[in-house]
Amino acid sequence: MSEPASISTGIAARYATAVFGLAKETKAIKAIEADIEALDAVLGDSADFRALIHSPVYSRSEQAAAIGSIAQKMGLSETMTNTLGLMASKRRLFVLPQLVKALRDAIAEDKGEVTAEVVSAKALTKAQSDKLAKSLKASVGKTVKIKATVDESLIGGLVVKVGSKMIDTSIRSRLNSLQNAMKEVG
Repeated sequence: MSEPASISTGIAARYATAVFGLAKETKAIKAIEADIEALDAVLGDSADFRALIHSPVYSRSEQAAAIGSIAQKMGLSETMTNTLGLMASKRRLFVLPQLVKALRDAIAEDKGEVTAEVVSAKALTKAQSDKLAKSLKASVGKTVKIKATVDESLIGGLVVKVGSKMIDTSIRSRLNSLQNAMKEVG
């Protein structure tokens, strides 16, 4: 891992620990969970928002004012709004994506859940997703929450990542394996 990435992760982990502790103390974990879903969506959808949190062009006060207005419009909890304001005043908004991930992991661990990142060639139906979650629960021993994405280049099959384990049953990887085997023979 590169040094800047590990520094960002460390900063985000400290903020996440504080936010999670406050949420647990005030029994506001559901509100924080809703906040991170909303923030994750806005991080994925808005290039302007990503520019705001990453750009050094904006002053601390401009970032704080903007993030305060955005948090209010999004209806974020008081804890998350205050945290974002503090992060803006300390010029730490750039770690927001890592904060969202760290909070999601902390909440999942508290619930006894694990997140499985699933990449498929086409969108999974609700029945397929439920069946996969049930199968993974039997394997992992914890409740599995599926985060699904689509990558048409897989051709077919799935790539499932749970923690540090990855299962690749995609046709693309099978074709690559066959190609490598053919090269070894010839």
